[in-house]
Amino acid sequence: MKKLNPVITTCPVCEHDLHITHLECEHCNTKISGEFNFSKFNYLDQETLLFIELFVKNRGNIKAVEKEMNVSYPTVKRHLEEAIVALGYKVDEDDEVEEEDIVELKKSKLAEAQSRIAEAKAKKLEILDKIKGGQLKVEDAIEQIKKLKENK
Repeated sequence: MKKLNPVITTCPVCEHDLHITHLECEHCNTKISGEFNFSKFNYLDQETLLFIELFVKNRGNIKAVEKEMNVSYPTVKRHLEEAIVALGYKVDEDDEVEEEDIVELKKSKLAEAQSRIAEAKAKKLEILDKIKGGQLKVEDAIEQIKKLKENK
């Protein structure tokens, strides 16, 4: 089977939607004429299609998608909402937030905070090591630690 180009759904000249006017079987040469429409999925960009594929593959399990994409829970939720909108549906902002969403968001924020704390601690230990090694004066170390606290 020869490699086929992906279907384009927008006119490259005027940017209006294209429609299908005929289909052809390359095996028996049967040709069908008429007007046919594309699926909603044909109008999605590649990134959104890949996200939907990944979401379905993981049976809608946001934790699994989060792990496979190596992104935070809020990022997966944002991608999901963007996909919903791209398919022509409205994301109701007034929807009740599920308890699971709140727990995941709190876990994500906690993980981010723990990461920042660990990073600051590592920088402080590095400063102390420089003092021990004679590479840094105590006064300079104090200034660097003050700057770390200001950047929180």
